[in-house]
Amino acid sequence: MEWARVVATLARYTGDVGLAEELAQDAVVAALEQWPRDGVPARPGAWLTTVAKRRAIDLFRRNRELEQRYAQLGRELETAGPPTGPDPELAAGDEIDDDMLRLIFTACHPVLAVPARVALTLRLLGGLTTAEIARAYLVPEPTIAQRVVRAKKTLAEARVPFATPDRRQRPARLSSVLEALYLIFNEGYSATAGTDWTRPDLCHEALRLGRLLAQLAPAEAEVHGLVALMEIQSSRLAARTGPGGRPVLLLDQDRNRWDRLLISRGLAALARADQLTAAAGPAEAGPAEATPGPYALQAAIAACHARAFHADDTDWVQITDLYTTLAQVMPSPVVELNRAVALSMAAGPQAGLDLADQLASEPSLRDYHLLASVRGDLLMKLNRPAEAQAAFERAAELTRNGPERDLVLRRAREAAQATRA
Repeated sequence: MEWARVVATLARYTGDVGLAEELAQDAVVAALEQWPRDGVPARPGAWLTTVAKRRAIDLFRRNRELEQRYAQLGRELETAGPPTGPDPELAAGDEIDDDMLRLIFTACHPVLAVPARVALTLRLLGGLTTAEIARAYLVPEPTIAQRVVRAKKTLAEARVPFATPDRRQRPARLSSVLEALYLIFNEGYSATAGTDWTRPDLCHEALRLGRLLAQLAPAEAEVHGLVALMEIQSSRLAARTGPGGRPVLLLDQDRNRWDRLLISRGLAALARADQLTAAAGPAEAGPAEATPGPYALQAAIAACHARAFHADDTDWVQITDLYTTLAQVMPSPVVELNRAVALSMAAGPQAGLDLADQLASEPSLRDYHLLASVRGDLLMKLNRPAEAQAAFERAAELTRNGPERDLVLRRAREAAQATRA
């Protein structure tokens, strides 16, 4: 629980994220040795931080190039009190919050590739081990370890300062942070591969970090937009799987199993995002003309589903309009595919299929299993089962997720039966 705060504080002192993590690990080892004998201190985080600072001093003492930093740390430690007492740094809530914000921005610096940002974020802020991250993303543990090591090395070589970016730099840097959290959450919500349809632990971790970021950057609309999206989507996790982990699609879910507390929190975060968007709009444009960002728009779409107590009550016209706006704000073939689904519900399956067929020539969707799956669903609704069967079989070939493959193969069999009927 204290891991990210301790690392953040040490990173500010040392100016080196990798060294900060090593010092924190050393302090944890010391705790495992001393706490069973002496008892857990009243402020575990303060104890860990103070012990780690002392180890930093020992390290700096041996390095003449860092003599000045050693002296600074030594003076600060003299006023910190014994390890069992409260650490002034941890007592200063604003300081710690600033450190946490610096750590988030450093772990998600654009100088790092996206996979490295995700791995480093989960390692430093989530406190996950390399083995846990490797299991979550179904890659070998050495691969994750190399990503983390290389990420730290890249940050050091690029001389990335352990600092919160200024107002000019923040938008680009913030988008990098949000992108990492969004990717982590999506992998948990719909696993790209493996034997599990969802990975709730990843969703919970992304949501926890998102809530933290919303506390640290309360005036950023898109932060609240992403938190709103994750809160609302998380509310459905229990209903997304049936017996044996079988996938349950949105329209077939038991909405009584949706978590209403998470929905309420999500709607509140969305309202805050909308308020901030309206307040940040140009003076000559009224609040109604302010356009939300992509995360807030996706949250608004999720909110439409959350407000419908029954699938038949869903406002598909509004969802289609929101996807149209989202396509303008964040052009993407995947967004257009989602719009095709919404359009099919609002204007009929043929309208949705026409749009989906237009996307078939998109290179990025050529091997995208959901395009084939969507086409199969729409073809079934249009009573074209033979074509639907081929589409579902194509989707099964493309997906790397076991439960999803079973789902589309089952639908392919149903289409084959309809063909013979």
